[in-house]
Amino acid sequence: MAILRFHALKQTLNRVPIYIEEKERRSSIFGLNVFNEASMRQYLTKAAFNQVMDASVKGSKIDRLVADHIATGMKEWAISKGATHYTHWFQPLTGATAEKHDAFFETIGDGSAIEKFGGGELVQQEPDASSFPNGGIRNTFEARGYTAWDPTSPAFIYGTTLCIPTVFVSYTGEALDYKTPLLRALQAVDSAAVAVCKYFDKNVKKVNASLGWEQEYFLIDKALVASRPDIVVTGRTLLGHSSAKGQQLDDHYFGTIPKRAMSFMRDLEHECMLLGIPVKTRHNEVAPNQFELAPIFEEANLAVDHNSLLMDLMDRIAEHHNFKVLFHEKPFAGVNGSGKHNNWSLSTDTGVNLLAPGKTPMSNLQFLTFFINTIKAVHDNEELLRAAIASASNDHRLGANEAPPAIISVFIGEQLTNVLSELKNVTSGKLSPEEKTELKLNVVGKIPEIMLDNTDRNRTSPFAFTGNKFEFRAVGSKANCANPMTVLNSIVAKQLIDFKAEVDILIDKKDMKKDDAVFNVLREYIKKSKNILFEGNGYGEAWEKEAKKRGLSNNKSTPEALKVRVSKKSLDLFESLGVMNRVESEARYEIEMEDYVHRIQIEGRILGDIARNHIVPTAVRYQNILIENVKGLKEIYGDTFKTVAKEQLALIEEISGHIESINSKVTKMIGERKAVNQETDIEKKALAYCYNVKPMFTDIRYHCDKLELLVDDELWPLTKYRELLFTR
Repeated sequence: MAILRFHALKQTLNRVPIYIEEKERRSSIFGLNVFNEASMRQYLTKAAFNQVMDASVKGSKIDRLVADHIATGMKEWAISKGATHYTHWFQPLTGATAEKHDAFFETIGDGSAIEKFGGGELVQQEPDASSFPNGGIRNTFEARGYTAWDPTSPAFIYGTTLCIPTVFVSYTGEALDYKTPLLRALQAVDSAAVAVCKYFDKNVKKVNASLGWEQEYFLIDKALVASRPDIVVTGRTLLGHSSAKGQQLDDHYFGTIPKRAMSFMRDLEHECMLLGIPVKTRHNEVAPNQFELAPIFEEANLAVDHNSLLMDLMDRIAEHHNFKVLFHEKPFAGVNGSGKHNNWSLSTDTGVNLLAPGKTPMSNLQFLTFFINTIKAVHDNEELLRAAIASASNDHRLGANEAPPAIISVFIGEQLTNVLSELKNVTSGKLSPEEKTELKLNVVGKIPEIMLDNTDRNRTSPFAFTGNKFEFRAVGSKANCANPMTVLNSIVAKQLIDFKAEVDILIDKKDMKKDDAVFNVLREYIKKSKNILFEGNGYGEAWEKEAKKRGLSNNKSTPEALKVRVSKKSLDLFESLGVMNRVESEARYEIEMEDYVHRIQIEGRILGDIARNHIVPTAVRYQNILIENVKGLKEIYGDTFKTVAKEQLALIEEISGHIESINSKVTKMIGERKAVNQETDIEKKALAYCYNVKPMFTDIRYHCDKLELLVDDELWPLTKYRELLFTR
């Protein structure tokens, strides 16, 4: 292994950046490989084009006969771009994307062949669903599953394959993917938000949820990764002593992008342009060899598809540049991990961002309505939001000084806190003309003015208002955005429905005017939601104690966090909105718990393997060298050799102590794992892995990392942190 380590370092040091030539303007190539509106106008009949647009905008169904025309046009466009195959591209509950390729090619019986692709192949396919996670929805012998075209997300060419974004459902109709519940949640928030918008603008017919993700990641040379079995198998380092230099000098953040990384970024951005992914920002992140890219905001469903596609692209392009992209939330101990901040807002078809203050009191009242309802939704469902970002990998990042804590709170800034305090004191019942005028002019009317300086100053908040959007910072870097976006849009939809019902009661039964009713309901929401608002430092025991007083949950581990998924409140929420039925919700709970178990199980196995088969033999080898040295000193110095060999003898003894600890702790871990594996209840099993097995990793690592400092560097088998983080 030591030979492999130094060979990997030599390979890495000899790399040169791959030159990427960019001749065209990005605007001229944007979306060239996407079957977008421009392409459809060229390749579809007017009737077919109109049906696709209606399906995309209004959610109307496409006639099966017209689907044949659409498929023909799509096929001709794809073939003109060099495509030979097509696939239904979907996002099963594995966390990755999935595809099965079929050729356009078909024989016609006389030794001839044609390119064929009909409406049936476009609209629906039947891939084998037996090996995808299903949470007990289907029996093993019921392998059938169905993918169905999602016309709201355009088809695209990836390599030589036409990729058609689809949903994925079981034979009995339950969702087996991330996209289906997301589409339902987006429909729910659209309907609920439009109903509330009617208080302010009767012309609003549709509300879109928008998403702008910020993708953080590490770039490590693929030879260095190949020399680390733990990274290869788990995506993170299970062992490794911290480098003398880490990120303490803050010299990597926003620094000059290394040449090889820049070549990778340029190549990636070119591919993104062709695929219509509107990436705009790139920069060095805080940790060495850590980077970030971010796009222009898009409609949430398309943004989720683009992020999933982007991660596939990054893997493929990184290989070309001799890199490996690490999406794990905490691949290296002691330096920052990676998140995927989800910037979320709601916008109307009339061009209004509902979370952006306007220029008039009326538009600001609308802003406050959606702003306060979102806060109330988070307050009432903070445990469910925590569950939406729970994973074995994200547990390492949350609360680790560079990321938000596991406690969900909302940061809104001092100025907006003052606005809410003013509104909290609104008179109960009907407002006098003087009160209404004062309120609108002195409080609501001044919001644009105070918002000018309402910059984001709290990096520890998991859910922060940043001027015209909320930023959900606790989402993990390798997560599918659909999961948190499904939950967020669902809880906001439910809250808006409840809000409208309360306002309507005051208007209809209390004979209040609309503004009075809105102010009265918002006032009560501010009072009820005050505990979720927090402006201070989110790290440390002080906030944990304060959060406990406020009644906020602090579910630090994934098994604890996921329990809320199957609470009556959560099941009823999703079922009432038509986002997920009880079977789908319970299946997801089962799948996510199983995923947690499997990941900790795999980490335990590879850790034991590396500790016993790589670290211990290396330590013994070095110990033998020391023993030979002591023998030589004894031959020279005779009975007084112990004085001369004092340090060597102490080192031999110290190494023996670490070897003994490693072997005994690995044996104990394996025994504990075997015992836990007998458990059939998935919740008990996950909790046992969390509290009985996982803590042993730290003890084993401690002794392995101590040996790294003692053993001769030329013998050490694992590529070290200083090499992984600073070899470029």
